Amino acid sequence: MTATIQIINGTYRGKSCNGLTFELVRQYERTEKNSFVTVKNNGNFANCPDNIRVNVAGPMDYQFVGEEHEIAVNKSVPAEVTETDEEAIARIRERFDVLHSMTKASAEGSIRAMIVSGPPGVGKSFGVEAEIEKHTLLDQLAGRRVRAEVIKGSATALGLYCALYKYSDENCVLVFDDCDTILLDDIALNLLKGALDSGKKRTISWLSDSAMLRREGVPDRFNFNGSVIFITNLKFDTMKSQKLRDHLDALQSRCHYLDLTLDTMRDKFLRIKQIAGDGELFKDHELNETQQADILEFMEQNKNKLREMSLRMALKIADLVVSFPNNWQAMARTTCMKPA
Repeated sequence: MTATIQIINGTYRGKSCNGLTFELVRQYERTEKNSFVTVKNNGNFANCPDNIRVNVAGPMDYQFVGEEHEIAVNKSVPAEVTETDEEAIARIRERFDVLHSMTKASAEGSIRAMIVSGPPGVGKSFGVEAEIEKHTLLDQLAGRRVRAEVIKGSATALGLYCALYKYSDENCVLVFDDCDTILLDDIALNLLKGALDSGKKRTISWLSDSAMLRREGVPDRFNFNGSVIFITNLKFDTMKSQKLRDHLDALQSRCHYLDLTLDTMRDKFLRIKQIAGDGELFKDHELNETQQADILEFMEQNKNKLREMSLRMALKIADLVVSFPNNWQAMARTTCMKPA
């Protein structure tokens, strides 16, 4: 049986392999000079051998893809546990505390640009939006123009230009949530680079004729003095497209880049467990402690069968517990799991 692994934290010839998957050739080995796992290249690195050694610090720096591989390997190779659940939860909590603090600093203008990377459904958008709402509360109560906006979904280059102008004043913050289409548009990317530039003066221009700009009274050149937060599911370090990587590297060099490092199924589950333990996850469902514990146990036992491991999935299951208290597990297996 062949096994497939995903690298969590590793390099090959100085290049990051984080997030890449490989066919396993030999398990983790350690020599006097380095430690590594041997895998099939399968075209991941051009002009390189068929079998390559990915440098990792230990067995915890890669995970097996597929439940059957985890079972097979765990029987033959004892797992090296370097981090307890409590330690992992503390690490995850610290990352999200940093996210909240950095968002607050962005809203106050002391941090001008930040990229937040993490898997979907772990609460990264919620944390940012909560801080932005606090920042704009006084504006709303006073009837003043709100100094922040969260833009979700697709955005054109012209729409991006107009949004940047609208929030170009100091202490304004513009949040792009799941707007990855911007990264695929060269014009939009160049505008975003201009807004995120580390120079003292950030001048943004639109030199093409536009009836929309004339209609909205938007100038063809302005100085951007606000802050930008870009929230994405993409891991910049693992993109294979060289053209896109060049653009992402340019963005990353201009910003604070916060990777929430929720790369494993275990980390995602522990994030859910953390939010539940804080009393925030199920607060609108009026579930008792036993019901909440049963939901978490169900998710952990079926982690490789659920359609996704996320806060949204936990809430979906909680809805079923409320609606079908006697057979919610059967309902969850039908509606929340991948077909066998």
